Amino acid sequence: MFTPEDRERIRSELLEAARADGRLSGGAITGSAAAGREDAWSDIDLAFGVTEATRIPAVLADWTSRMVDRHQALHHVDVVSGAWVYRVFLLANTLQVDLAFAPAAEFGARAPTFQLVFGNAADLKHAPPPSAESLIGFAWLYALHVRSALARGRLWQAEYMVSAVRDHVLALACTRHGVPAREGRGMDQLPKEVTGPLALALVRSVDADEIARAFRVATEALIREAGLVDRDLAARLAATLQELSDWRNG
Repeated sequence: MFTPEDRERIRSELLEAARADGRLSGGAITGSAAAGREDAWSDIDLAFGVTEATRIPAVLADWTSRMVDRHQALHHVDVVSGAWVYRVFLLANTLQVDLAFAPAAEFGARAPTFQLVFGNAADLKHAPPPSAESLIGFAWLYALHVRSALARGRLWQAEYMVSAVRDHVLALACTRHGVPAREGRGMDQLPKEVTGPLALALVRSVDADEIARAFRVATEALIREAGLVDRDLAARLAATLQELSDWRNG
């Protein structure tokens, strides 16, 4: 297990190496450390601008070698968002290190959690939170798949889809309460009157009746939460969503 001292040492070494890399136009600390919310379990989040976009593959390769050779990286996975590449490393001591690279013209604060350490950053608009309409749309899409998975006897798939409905309802509540809606980051900040009823939407066993029960709870919560952010849309969807969750009794 890594310690906060391990994390600080590795972050300092990476920033020092980045300053010396002439291909990088700037570097920033991002994530919880940039917001002053770092705790014992926080990972390392760094972002870098690359002087020329065509250099990004070579930069990624070189920095991956550095992470393996000097910091015992076991594996990595890439998350791509527009021109940004987030290379996420798992170290042998269980520390996660996220290194993001973007062309210099697109390197800048995409969220408030951005602290420029060296070089230059572009003035970018912050990425907006997901819209309520899109969250509602994905929720009903997953609800359709709950029904079909149950009808086909695909219980693990049905459980997966029920969980997705529930999670999108929670994300919808996050947007309403003004807390982060992505990746579950704001869910623990929601009031108990929101999370309490949704605890009943947890699937307790991979059984058709139990999944159907959780599905009904999740659907009721979707209708209720949708009505608080878009009354007209919720009214249009309510009867059809109820039919989906009650199909076995129809």
